[in-house]
Amino acid sequence: MMIPPALEAKADEYIGHYPPDRKRSAVLPLLHLLQHEFRFISDEAVEWVAQKLGIAKIDVLGVVTFYPGFRQTAPGKYHVRVCRTLSCAMAGSYELMESLCAAADIDRSHADHHHPIAVSADGTFSIEFAECLASCGSGPVCMVEDDFYEKVDPTVEGARSLLNSYRHR
Repeated sequence: MMIPPALEAKADEYIGHYPPDRKRSAVLPLLHLLQHEFRFISDEAVEWVAQKLGIAKIDVLGVVTFYPGFRQTAPGKYHVRVCRTLSCAMAGSYELMESLCAAADIDRSHADHHHPIAVSADGTFSIEFAECLASCGSGPVCMVEDDFYEKVDPTVEGARSLLNSYRHR
Protein backbone atom coordinates (compact mmCIF):
# COMPACT_ATOMS: atom_id res chain seq x y z
CA MET A 1 0.00 0.00 0.00
CA MET A 2 1.41 3.33 -1.07
CA ILE A 3 0.69 6.18 1.36
CA PRO A 4 0.76 9.57 -0.37
CA PRO A 5 3.07 12.08 1.31
CA ALA A 6 0.17 14.44 2.08
CA LEU A 7 -1.67 11.64 3.87
CA GLU A 8 1.45 10.70 5.83
CA ALA A 9 1.83 14.35 6.89
CA LYS A 10 -1.83 14.55 7.94
CA ALA A 11 -1.45 11.31 9.92
CA ASP A 12 1.60 12.72 11.70
CA GLU A 13 -0.35 15.90 12.47
CA TYR A 14 -3.21 13.87 14.00
CA ILE A 15 -0.81 11.78 16.06
CA GLY A 16 0.79 15.02 17.30
CA HIS A 17 -2.50 16.00 18.94
CA TYR A 18 -1.95 13.31 21.57
CA PRO A 19 0.72 12.95 24.26
CA PRO A 20 3.51 10.55 23.18
CA ASP A 21 2.38 7.92 25.68
CA ARG A 22 -1.21 8.17 24.39
CA LYS A 23 -0.67 8.24 20.64
CA ARG A 24 -2.73 5.06 20.28
CA SER A 25 -5.69 7.44 20.72
CA ALA A 26 -5.12 8.49 17.11
CA VAL A 27 -6.32 5.11 15.80
CA LEU A 28 -9.80 6.40 14.86
CA PRO A 29 -8.60 9.55 13.08
CA LEU A 30 -6.01 7.54 11.15
CA LEU A 31 -8.58 4.94 10.10
CA HIS A 32 -10.90 7.70 8.92
CA LEU A 33 -8.09 9.23 6.88
CA LEU A 34 -7.29 5.90 5.25
CA GLN A 35 -10.89 5.06 4.48
CA HIS A 36 -11.42 8.48 2.96
CA GLU A 37 -8.34 8.00 0.76
CA PHE A 38 -8.74 4.32 -0.20
CA ARG A 39 -12.54 3.87 0.36
CA PHE A 40 -12.05 0.90 2.71
CA ILE A 41 -9.68 -0.42 5.38
CA SER A 42 -7.47 -3.14 3.95
CA ASP A 43 -5.24 -5.54 5.89
CA GLU A 44 -2.30 -3.39 4.76
CA ALA A 45 -4.00 -0.30 6.19
CA VAL A 46 -4.48 -2.05 9.55
CA GLU A 47 -0.80 -2.97 9.55
CA TRP A 48 0.25 0.58 8.61
CA VAL A 49 -1.78 2.11 11.44
CA ALA A 50 -0.42 -0.42 13.93
CA GLN A 51 3.18 0.33 12.91
CA LYS A 52 2.56 4.06 12.87
CA LEU A 53 1.17 3.99 16.42
CA GLY A 54 3.42 1.26 17.79
CA ILE A 55 0.52 -0.98 18.76
CA ALA A 56 -0.51 -4.53 17.90
CA LYS A 57 -2.43 -5.13 14.66
CA ILE A 58 -5.17 -6.85 16.64
CA ASP A 59 -5.81 -3.62 18.54
CA VAL A 60 -6.38 -1.75 15.27
CA LEU A 61 -8.45 -4.58 13.81
CA GLY A 62 -10.60 -4.56 16.95
CA VAL A 63 -11.50 -0.93 16.26
CA VAL A 64 -12.17 -1.60 12.57
CA THR A 65 -14.47 -4.52 13.31
CA PHE A 66 -16.26 -2.76 16.18
CA TYR A 67 -17.39 0.32 14.23
CA PRO A 68 -19.75 -0.47 11.34
CA GLY A 69 -18.73 2.73 9.56
CA PHE A 70 -15.41 1.16 8.60
CA ARG A 71 -15.55 -0.96 5.46
CA GLN A 72 -13.23 -3.95 5.20
CA THR A 73 -14.01 -4.66 1.56
CA ALA A 74 -13.85 -2.38 -1.43
CA PRO A 75 -17.15 -0.71 -2.22
CA GLY A 76 -18.45 0.08 -5.69
CA LYS A 77 -17.84 3.41 -7.37
CA TYR A 78 -20.97 4.70 -5.60
CA HIS A 79 -21.69 3.30 -2.15
CA VAL A 80 -25.30 3.25 -0.93
CA ARG A 81 -26.36 2.96 2.71
CA VAL A 82 -30.01 2.33 3.55
CA CYS A 83 -31.31 3.01 7.06
CA ARG A 84 -33.02 0.01 8.61
CA THR A 85 -34.01 1.27 12.04
CA LEU A 86 -37.65 0.96 13.07
CA SER A 87 -39.03 4.24 11.74
CA CYS A 88 -37.36 3.78 8.35
CA ALA A 89 -38.35 0.11 8.22
CA MET A 90 -41.97 1.10 8.82
CA ALA A 91 -41.64 3.70 6.05
CA GLY A 92 -40.35 1.14 3.54
CA SER A 93 -36.58 0.85 3.89
CA TYR A 94 -36.59 -2.92 3.36
CA GLU A 95 -38.61 -2.47 0.16
CA LEU A 96 -36.17 0.30 -0.79
CA MET A 97 -33.23 -2.06 -0.26
CA GLU A 98 -34.82 -4.69 -2.50
CA SER A 99 -35.63 -2.08 -5.15
CA LEU A 100 -32.12 -0.60 -5.11
CA CYS A 101 -30.62 -4.07 -5.45
CA ALA A 102 -32.93 -4.85 -8.37
CA ALA A 103 -32.14 -1.51 -10.06
CA ALA A 104 -28.37 -1.97 -9.61
CA ASP A 105 -28.33 -5.73 -10.27
CA ILE A 106 -26.89 -6.47 -6.83
CA ASP A 107 -27.15 -9.88 -5.19
CA ARG A 108 -27.20 -9.50 -1.38
CA SER A 109 -27.67 -13.20 -0.67
CA HIS A 110 -24.13 -13.48 0.72
CA ALA A 111 -24.23 -10.27 2.78
CA ASP A 112 -24.09 -10.80 6.53
CA HIS A 113 -22.92 -9.04 9.68
CA HIS A 114 -19.24 -9.66 8.92
CA HIS A 115 -19.52 -8.88 5.20
CA PRO A 116 -22.36 -6.37 4.93
CA ILE A 117 -21.46 -4.86 1.56
CA ALA A 118 -22.71 -6.27 -1.71
CA VAL A 119 -21.31 -4.92 -4.99
CA SER A 120 -22.89 -4.87 -8.43
CA ALA A 121 -21.26 -7.07 -11.06
CA ASP A 122 -20.01 -4.02 -12.96
CA GLY A 123 -18.59 -2.42 -9.78
CA THR A 124 -20.65 0.75 -10.18
CA PHE A 125 -22.73 0.39 -7.01
CA SER A 126 -22.39 -1.22 -3.62
CA ILE A 127 -24.99 -1.32 -0.91
CA GLU A 128 -25.40 -2.06 2.78
CA PHE A 129 -27.85 -1.43 5.57
CA ALA A 130 -27.03 1.30 8.09
CA GLU A 131 -28.31 1.21 11.65
CA CYS A 132 -29.37 4.85 11.76
CA LEU A 133 -28.96 7.79 9.44
CA ALA A 134 -30.52 10.22 11.96
CA SER A 135 -33.62 11.29 10.07
CA CYS A 136 -36.33 9.24 11.77
CA GLY A 137 -39.20 11.49 10.74
CA SER A 138 -38.49 11.40 7.01
CA GLY A 139 -37.98 7.75 6.12
CA PRO A 140 -37.10 5.84 4.28
CA VAL A 141 -33.70 7.47 4.04
CA CYS A 142 -30.49 6.49 2.33
CA MET A 143 -27.12 7.90 1.43
CA VAL A 144 -25.26 7.57 -1.84
CA GLU A 145 -21.66 8.41 -1.05
CA ASP A 146 -22.11 11.55 1.12
CA ASP A 147 -25.39 12.63 -0.49
CA PHE A 148 -28.37 12.26 1.84
CA TYR A 149 -31.88 11.40 0.62
CA GLU A 150 -35.09 11.55 2.63
CA LYS A 151 -38.57 10.18 1.84
CA VAL A 152 -37.10 8.05 -0.93
CA ASP A 153 -39.61 6.36 -3.21
CA PRO A 154 -39.08 2.69 -2.28
CA THR A 155 -40.37 1.33 -5.59
CA VAL A 156 -38.10 -0.07 -8.29
CA GLU A 157 -38.92 2.99 -10.41
CA GLY A 158 -37.90 5.32 -7.58
CA ALA A 159 -34.70 3.36 -6.95
CA ARG A 160 -33.85 3.30 -10.65
CA SER A 161 -34.39 7.06 -10.88
CA LEU A 162 -32.08 7.69 -7.91
CA LEU A 163 -29.32 5.42 -9.22
CA ASN A 164 -29.58 6.77 -12.78
CA SER A 165 -28.62 10.21 -11.47
CA TYR A 166 -25.26 8.66 -10.53
CA ARG A 167 -24.81 6.51 -13.63
CA HIS A 168 -24.69 9.64 -15.75
CA ARG A 169 -22.10 11.53 -13.73
